[in-house]
Amino acid sequence: MTLEQLRMFVAVAEHQHVTRAAKYLNMTQSTVSAAVLALEQRHGVALFDRVGRSIILNQTGRVFLERAKRVLAEARAAEAALDDLTGLRRGELSVMASLTIAGYWLPRRLAAFHAGYPGIKFDVRVGNTEAVADAVEAGSVEIGLVEGRIDRALISSSAVATDELIVAASPGHALARKKRLGGAHLQEATWVLREPGSGTRLAFETLAEEMHLETASLEVVMVLPSNEAVLGTVEAGLGITLTSRSAAKAELAAGLLVELPLPSRPRPFFLIRHKERFRSKVGDAFESHIQSELTS
Repeated sequence: MTLEQLRMFVAVAEHQHVTRAAKYLNMTQSTVSAAVLALEQRHGVALFDRVGRSIILNQTGRVFLERAKRVLAEARAAEAALDDLTGLRRGELSVMASLTIAGYWLPRRLAAFHAGYPGIKFDVRVGNTEAVADAVEAGSVEIGLVEGRIDRALISSSAVATDELIVAASPGHALARKKRLGGAHLQEATWVLREPGSGTRLAFETLAEEMHLETASLEVVMVLPSNEAVLGTVEAGLGITLTSRSAAKAELAAGLLVELPLPSRPRPFFLIRHKERFRSKVGDAFESHIQSELTS
């Protein structure tokens, strides 16, 4: 059993598709398929159920997946320890960010850090806030960037930026013509929301609580897994939404969306790390780079 086989197995398990896993790994489909099959045949187990053209992780595979992730996390920590000896001339940093941060805030920071440390490679992943916290806790990534504070015993968090949340609608929406809005308007509105586990959904739930909205009776017409999908649906006039101002910046500027007359809500972005796992010099340098923007 090799680390490469484990990496390929984990990729297939996470993508639930050999072709997508091969694309993610920048390998051929036949190489990935052969590695997974060799792993199964060597140990006399089936890790996936083959159903037609689909490949589905079975119970044995799910148990092995958690162990494989732990082994790869330890291997990355060992590599990071060696890379630390190079004085940041080379190395790799694993980062996972929530969708809003990854799409609208993180790219410029990555580019600036790369300019200062061109030998550092990034493994960047994207998921909602809960998925990012899970990955940091499991050791799958060293650094997470999320919307909102994470309250977990093994995770430390530090604020690195502040976003704004606004309630937006299409220009033709009835509420767009109002000069003043209150809780009754929001209670009666049709909503398009992000999925549970996302930072934006958590912020919406906080807004609803503060404005004493009866969430059980709210008309949530659609729940979608990305900012782009939510904003596109709201542009089409299907409802209103709570969204990041940075995420909706282009649509607001183009007049495709309007900000409803409600106070904007500040929302901090947090950098999170595991309290007890190995912290690489690359990770420390990246955290310092992000934190420096707060004082510059």
